[in-house]
Amino acid sequence: MTHRRCFALDLVADADLVAAYEAAHAPGAVWPQVIAGIRASGVLDMEIWRTADRLFMIAEVEADYPRPIAPELAAVDAHWQAAMDRFQRRLSSAGDEKWAPMTRIFALAEQVGASPEGNTK
Repeated sequence: MTHRRCFALDLVADADLVAAYEAAHAPGAVWPQVIAGIRASGVLDMEIWRTADRLFMIAEVEADYPRPIAPELAAVDAHWQAAMDRFQRRLSSAGDEKWAPMTRIFALAEQVGASPEGNTK
């Protein structure tokens, strides 16, 4: 069984840094070992969305996420995270975590009378 996990993070509000952060995440730009570590941790799919300096990450993960990853992948990921730190600002709600986990508060499918066609039952 898979699950969707969502996280938020802010970027430093500087247009040049935001552009550099986006460039670092362009297709093919993320280090292959970082991608391998993400997959090894149990992530099946991941997207990062941005509005202004706010990031929103959506991850489809395996039931046993997060899995431990090999030390060599963890070391590369730590290096990547350190390189990304200059672009990022943790949310106050995140505590020690870089990405603040989000809580779902609405799901259309759970609404009484909602149907995929938009009609009420």
